[in-house]
Amino acid sequence: MWYAIVGTDVPNSLEARKAARPAHLARLDALQNEGRLRLAGPFPAVDAADPGPAGFTGSLIVAEFDDLAAAQAWADADPYVAAGVYAQVSVKPFRQVYPS
Repeated sequence: MWYAIVGTDVPNSLEARKAARPAHLARLDALQNEGRLRLAGPFPAVDAADPGPAGFTGSLIVAEFDDLAAAQAWADADPYVAAGVYAQVSVKPFRQVYPS
């Protein structure tokens, strides 16, 4: 099943985000290589593709896991969690309707 993982950044976390980004992306690459990643990306803090020093407010990942517990365990092990980038992480089942 698909799961939506939404991480919400702590304020002023841009430097911690940059430092943890390679490890964060490596885990996403692994999901993608396994065919289990639907989409992933950050939420810019301002209305721009590159928010510069404004940074980001969080991230969205939609990926396939066996169950909610597996999705939650994967999210809990994210390098952004360990680096203190995320203030909180929400994991919910997701059912894609569009595009079909």
